[in-house]
Formats: sequence, C-alpha cells, structure tokens
Amino acid sequence: MREYKVVVLGSGGVGKSALTVQFVTGTFIEKYDPTIEDFYRTEQFASMRDLYIKNGQGFILVYSLVNQQSFQDIKPMRDQIVRVKRYEKVPLILVGNKVDLEPEREVMSSEGRALAQEWGCPFMETSAKSKSMVDELFAEIVRQMNYSSLPEKQDQCCTTCVVQ
Repeated sequence: MREYKVVVLGSGGVGKSALTVQFVTGTFIEKYDPTIEDFYRTEQFASMRDLYIKNGQGFILVYSLVNQQSFQDIKPMRDQIVRVKRYEKVPLILVGNKVDLEPEREVMSSEGRALAQEWGCPFMETSAKSKSMVDELFAEIVRQMNYSSLPEKQDQCCTTCVVQ
C-alpha cells in the first residue's frame, strides 16, 4: 500500500487535529489540546516546520471560518511551503473549517474562493464536528498527490547538456 505524507497547517485552534482525528477514527474531539505544531510562529520551531514541509507530499491549509486572523495567518504558511519546496504547484487545498458555526462566521466563502483561485488550488469548507466534507477533503488531497508531477530533483536549479 502506498504511503502519503500530508501536512496539515493552520493557526492554533482552527481544527487541524479535529479534522485529522475525524477522518482517521470517525470521532470528533471536543477538547482543544494544543500540539507542539501549534507554536507555528515561534522561531525555535522554524527548522521543524521546514522539515515537515520538505518531507510533505501534500498540504492542507486550514483556517477557521469564525476567526478572520486565522485566515490571514495561512498566507505566510503557503509562502513558506513554496520557499521550502522551491515549487509553486505543490498539491495543496485551502480549507475553511467550522462551517457548523455559520452564525458566527467572520470569513466569507468568497474570500476563501478568491485566495484559492489566486493560488491555483481547490477550496473547501468543512466541519470536523459534523464531518461535513471531511472524507472528501482527504480524498481530494490524495487525488492531487497521485496526479502531481513535482520535480524529481528540487535541489537542482539548472541542468547541463554536454555535446561531444
């Protein structure tokens, strides 16, 4: 069986773990337990972030629909992916999570769609709590990774041709 390395990035509390646990186990975790990766902005974890990104094959960038700042926070995360991978067309999905909290929405669907269009990636709105679009999200990132044609040797910027 093929192994897929999916990196889920986003600000603390947006539902990264909840989406992943919902997909893997079919259960929703109510209690928020910050993981080490939630300290995304701290410099002491910069090399760990780069390592996760370097080894990742597909990326899910998650923001909370009820937190405008989390939407702003994902833009530098995507920039970091492009910088580390040295390639703009990585398998990536932009995800607005917590659609079950619609009355508290701060980020409009049109904002997410516009950013996804700018980046050339799919956009989805999900709910880890109600399991809305969770399976579809992970199926789509796997589809993208299967379809992707990332350069084999990303460390080389140039090729040489020798004619004798």
